[in-house]
Amino acid sequence: MMIFSLFCFAVSAAEKSTIPPAFVDLEQVMPTLEVELRYFSEDNFVGERIPGYNKPKAILSKKAAAALARVQDDLLEFGLGLKVYDAYRPQRAVDFFVRWAQDLKDTRMKQHYYPQVQKKDLFSHGYIAAKSGHSRGSTVDVTLVSLMGGKPSELDMGTTWDYFSIKSWPANLALTAQQRANRMLLQQVMLRQGFTFLEEEWWHFTLKDEPFSEQYFDFVIE
Repeated sequence: MMIFSLFCFAVSAAEKSTIPPAFVDLEQVMPTLEVELRYFSEDNFVGERIPGYNKPKAILSKKAAAALARVQDDLLEFGLGLKVYDAYRPQRAVDFFVRWAQDLKDTRMKQHYYPQVQKKDLFSHGYIAAKSGHSRGSTVDVTLVSLMGGKPSELDMGTTWDYFSIKSWPANLALTAQQRANRMLLQQVMLRQGFTFLEEEWWHFTLKDEPFSEQYFDFVIE
């Protein structure tokens, strides 16, 4: 059996953690980007800040960041932009999700994030897994925002981010025409710059030619 992952950076909590040279803080290269790093807050499916998220920084591989910047440039011409909910995700955060999913008594965020799914089924339905493409550093969770008229406002995508339901599938037809159009626009601008999408999550995109396709990182976001 082939050993999972040819190489994996691991940084213990006791070690000083820095962003590897091949990664970048998105706000440093995309000043117009909106960032709402939900795993740094309590507004996520767990209901608390997630281990590894010590600061609300959206980090991505430099190659993926460059592609995302091109998406932002395309959108700015139309008074639109991107908001990032999650980017690079430390492996320790993924491990925490696995432990959380095994605790069937903790359902404090069920009504907001997974009202139609039993927590015991989160693994079998694929909502929780032992590995995530986010930990490879070129996957990002995004939505569209309007930059017209003051404070940026999110476009209506039909569901919230990280909503565990078939309603979150990009191709779901149980949406209004405007919601479908918004999802299609997001998908098309991301695909145009080399990202691929996940069939179960309208917000989830991975750089097709990602630089670390077999590496899972665990450096802390700080």
